[in-house]
Amino acid sequence: MKKVFAHSSIRYSLVAIGGLLLGWLLFHSSHKTELQQTKIVQALKKTIWTCAMHPQIRMDHAGKCPICSMDLIPLSQSTASDSTAVHLTKESEALAQVQTSKVSLQKTVKELRLYGKVQADERLLQNQVSHISGRIEKLFVNFTGEMVHKGQTLALVYSPELVTAQQELLEAAKTKQSQPEIYAAAIEKLHQWKLSDTQIAKIEKTAKIQENFEITSTGTGIVTARRVNTGDYINQGTVLYDLSDLSTVWVQFDAFESDLTVLTVGNTISFTVQALPNSRFSGKISFIDPSIDPVNRVAKVRVEIQNKDGKLKPEMFVTGIVKASMNGYENSIIIPRTAVLWTGKRSIVYVKQGTDEGIFNMREVELGPMLGNSYVITKGLQVGEEIVTQGTFSVDAAAQLDGKESMMNGK
Repeated sequence: MKKVFAHSSIRYSLVAIGGLLLGWLLFHSSHKTELQQTKIVQALKKTIWTCAMHPQIRMDHAGKCPICSMDLIPLSQSTASDSTAVHLTKESEALAQVQTSKVSLQKTVKELRLYGKVQADERLLQNQVSHISGRIEKLFVNFTGEMVHKGQTLALVYSPELVTAQQELLEAAKTKQSQPEIYAAAIEKLHQWKLSDTQIAKIEKTAKIQENFEITSTGTGIVTARRVNTGDYINQGTVLYDLSDLSTVWVQFDAFESDLTVLTVGNTISFTVQALPNSRFSGKISFIDPSIDPVNRVAKVRVEIQNKDGKLKPEMFVTGIVKASMNGYENSIIIPRTAVLWTGKRSIVYVKQGTDEGIFNMREVELGPMLGNSYVITKGLQVGEEIVTQGTFSVDAAAQLDGKESMMNGK
């Protein structure tokens, strides 16, 4: 009886020990499995790096996209508080170089860059003509570009008609007491040939007929064209030279038709000349061409510049800057161009929610005129709102990767 009881006790003890051992093994395995799952979850929660252009790329570290070599960006995690917003951690914002600024009202001044040339003032162009007929015996101005002053002798002309007119004067002088009308007519004829009273008196006193006569300049300027040569026969009114007075010049800029709405007579244009890199000039618009060139679709905008020192020469290339206020947009919301993503049909910006967390909502806006590197916003933003001004594409790429509404998918 005692043996049976002893065997039963041993059996129960073995069963108990086996149960304890089995329980320990099961519990330890479950705890180990739980730890492994926790490690996996933590590994999954690590920052995943992807490419904005190739979202199929997934990496666990920063680097370059193996397809396009763009910098990888961290895959954002959205917050449960707003299912439409995109959330970026502070680390993600720093890596994507995201910058924001508050919206405010500003003066709408558009800066235009215009290109043009220096040209001669058309009002100061002159034709030097001959007032007598005859043959050119000598030219005193022989090439274009030469400076000519008023009263300077341009040419020496032999004129048979003037020889005859002088002979008539000498004959009329013999009878001027009895026939004063004929004498006066002979003098007036020589006046018509541009002879002065001094020259006429000299001819009458010496009774010597002059064969060659001087053609003098009636103005001052640069010879832009020589029309005759020595030995040519000319008539009264024949053009000998073209002169251009460059004491005042025109600077003619080309303005596209889209720019004409902001340009007005009186706007100040500052400009530089390619040939004079260390000089800067400025002037006011004096004339805007009322017609558009049908070939290049531009209108001429003219600025008059004093050029006493002669630095500015016709056909020099110039680059001008004009800052003009936009009528109808005196005080408007203006944001940088880098803040706007344009799809071709709509324009969007990203508005920051809160102050610290990187939570951004996409907002569609309406654009007004472009001001150089800025846009006027006519609808969609309020003063005081904070928007992304740098790194907008990175924020939008994060929204696309998160399946949120973005530039390319309007949900």
